[in-house]
Amino acid sequence: MKHILFVCIENSNRSQMAQAFANIYGAGNVQAYSAGSCPSSKINPKAIVAMNELGYDLSTHNSKSLDELPDVQFDYSITMGCGDACPLVRATNRLDWNIPDPRDMNENEFRQVRDLIGNKVKEIVSQL
Repeated sequence: MKHILFVCIENSNRSQMAQAFANIYGAGNVQAYSAGSCPSSKINPKAIVAMNELGYDLSTHNSKSLDELPDVQFDYSITMGCGDACPLVRATNRLDWNIPDPRDMNENEFRQVRDLIGNKVKEIVSQL
């Protein structure tokens, strides 16, 4: 089982969708986590709608901090473009995907970011 962590600032959009895609594409082979350096305490309703369109219920997720993560060595720690606001965690591999924050985007732009995240997650999971 591979452990992948997705980190963004609020843990309400990008990292949550990435965790969802890792659950979808890595089912049985991947344990996915997400967290934020400054969690918002809620999942963006737009992210819930965007993932529902693909058949995934993101409403069951919680926005959480890095302090709430289990004490494991992650195979991948992937930041979503938040720069130095996302501190490093114990991980064998570290990546920064530099994905724009879709929080204030319209529905079509939000879906484009969702699909970008989905494609990147599918690629990383296929390499495991």
